[in-house]
Amino acid sequence: SRWCLITAHKLYSSVYDPNEKTFEKLLIANRGEIACRVIKTCKKMGIKTVAIHSDVDANAVHVKMADESVCVGPAPTSKSYLNMDAIMEVIRKTRAQAVSLNVSICCSFLSFLSLKASEGVTFIGPDTHAIQAMGDKIESKLLAKNAKVNTIPGFDGVVKDADEAVRIAREIGYPVMIKASAGGGGKGMRIAWDDEETREGFRFSSQEAASSFGDDRLLIEKFIDNPRHIEIQVLADKHGNALWLNERECSIQRRNQKVVEEAPSTFLDPETRRAMGEQAVALAKAVKYSSAGTVEFLVDSSKNFYFLEMNTRLQVEHPVTECITGLDLVQEMIRVAKGYPLRHKQADIPINGWAVECRVYAEDPYKSFGLPSIGKLSQYQEPLHVPSVRVDSGIQQGSDISIYYDPMISKLITYGSNRAEALKRMEEALDNYVIRGVAHNISLLREVIVHPRFIKGDISTKFLPEVYPDGFKGHKLTDLERRELLATAASLYVAEQLRSQQFLGTPRIPIAKSKRSSWELSVQLGDGIYPVAVSKDGSSFSVEVDGMKLNVTSEWNLASPLLSVTIDGTQRTIQRISRNASGETNIQFLGTVYKLQILTKVAAELSKYMPEKAAEDTSSILRSPMPGTVVAVSVKPGDMVSEGQEICVIEAMKMQNSMIAAKTGKV
Repeated sequence: SRWCLITAHKLYSSVYDPNEKTFEKLLIANRGEIACRVIKTCKKMGIKTVAIHSDVDANAVHVKMADESVCVGPAPTSKSYLNMDAIMEVIRKTRAQAVSLNVSICCSFLSFLSLKASEGVTFIGPDTHAIQAMGDKIESKLLAKNAKVNTIPGFDGVVKDADEAVRIAREIGYPVMIKASAGGGGKGMRIAWDDEETREGFRFSSQEAASSFGDDRLLIEKFIDNPRHIEIQVLADKHGNALWLNERECSIQRRNQKVVEEAPSTFLDPETRRAMGEQAVALAKAVKYSSAGTVEFLVDSSKNFYFLEMNTRLQVEHPVTECITGLDLVQEMIRVAKGYPLRHKQADIPINGWAVECRVYAEDPYKSFGLPSIGKLSQYQEPLHVPSVRVDSGIQQGSDISIYYDPMISKLITYGSNRAEALKRMEEALDNYVIRGVAHNISLLREVIVHPRFIKGDISTKFLPEVYPDGFKGHKLTDLERRELLATAASLYVAEQLRSQQFLGTPRIPIAKSKRSSWELSVQLGDGIYPVAVSKDGSSFSVEVDGMKLNVTSEWNLASPLLSVTIDGTQRTIQRISRNASGETNIQFLGTVYKLQILTKVAAELSKYMPEKAAEDTSSILRSPMPGTVVAVSVKPGDMVSEGQEICVIEAMKMQNSMIAAKTGKV
């Protein structure tokens, strides 16, 4: 069967014909999880792989997985992964027959085409014409119109400067979307609601576009308020055949970048799905597309859909399509590049079950739904023991998350026979995901997938700001959940006290008094201090909180990063993130990390005599909320600035952020 194979590690088809010859050696001009993903399929197809890397990526996972690896330059992408001269030299040196690269951000296709013609190197992807046409949002919109694809009203030319941007925005009518013509991935995009925001959006979008794509051209179109973002996966060969492989729902976003995706969508009916699929295929055929690609649409509440852009590469969210169709899209791309026709007809493409993908980022979700975090992964454990889970990652324990590249840790995918089953497995997988050393967004991901609006399918691209208008604050505990957390923390404290009295299973002091069976504790959680009484009964603890008794059972393996606890019959997976000698402990419970302090009753009474450290006054300091590079400074020493005035611009992971003064004062 070619349909979705459910194993502990992968959720896509593994059907390969050893008699179908493709390439002997393939160079992968990429990094991270997508490079690892390509290598996995190449290994199964018997294709040797060559990895390129920057100097800081010398020990990266994709480098270790490949058969050969070559350093192509220093850390900045423009000097390494986008250095086409260096990449083409590696192709010649290693005698690779084919190359796979992220065509959405590569600027030197003509030189690559010259190499292809002179040295017989095949590109795993569409032809240069299709890449150039679809990579330019202005040209792609005109082509879409000619192919009878629904498009968003807007200005079809290049915006010259901020003044022209304001004039065009007024003609279209606010709000408008300013975006990079050569862009993708949410970079170089700004929403403007008035003239001032248009001028600011033009400046930042053009700078981001130049930095990310080497092309600062911008276009402006009408912003469709509160839409869904739904995309169609297409697959086409060099023989005129093209298929649409159903849709992906990608509406959960922050800063125009996707966070949670699923396939299929809860919103589309069969007629709308077919209409969107047929228009996507019509566009692919119009540009003679030959590979896997994605046609993205905005869909309003009445199921009217409008062409947004076409991505001429393997999308980050492609695994959910592989899960519900059973196709290995990397294999199909390699077959098409070799010249083979598609093996399937449109009627062969199923929707089998449901798949959900969460993008796990090294980000602090409490800052603007996710500002980048850097550091070393001191502990890392993927939840592959959970049934029907797939993890696409390019990192391992000990890997560094740096300022130079996207902060993605992995793509976490779960599959089920229906949506409820897939979401339940995602909830379990997120609880069992161990990440230490960097901030991460698991708390936000978990809150999204259990939110009643998401479960009901009532979502749009404004989901996060609507559900969390004051920003994400973590999980809000109910009274029952608060008691469960307090009881678990107290039981964990007592279990550790009992373990400290043992050495190799026997008491440390042979003449020690008989073991205690009850403890009176004081547990602080947030602003509340709660008296908690714990008594031991075999391997279980009876815990009294708020006058109510809870039974807490576990194996109490304190050396494990994961702890499965049963509280009055309810199973919870918790993680103790840290602890110190003063009784402070951080516990991850229901996805969110809570800070508690657990003291004995006597220690709690004495703690009021301990002086508290005064908080630092930071009102006169502008401190960057994330690591990055200062790309512009708008003031100089001695300048008077007012509250809200821009002081500098920080670029982090190719996104530019304006840092403003918190109060009026002198620099």
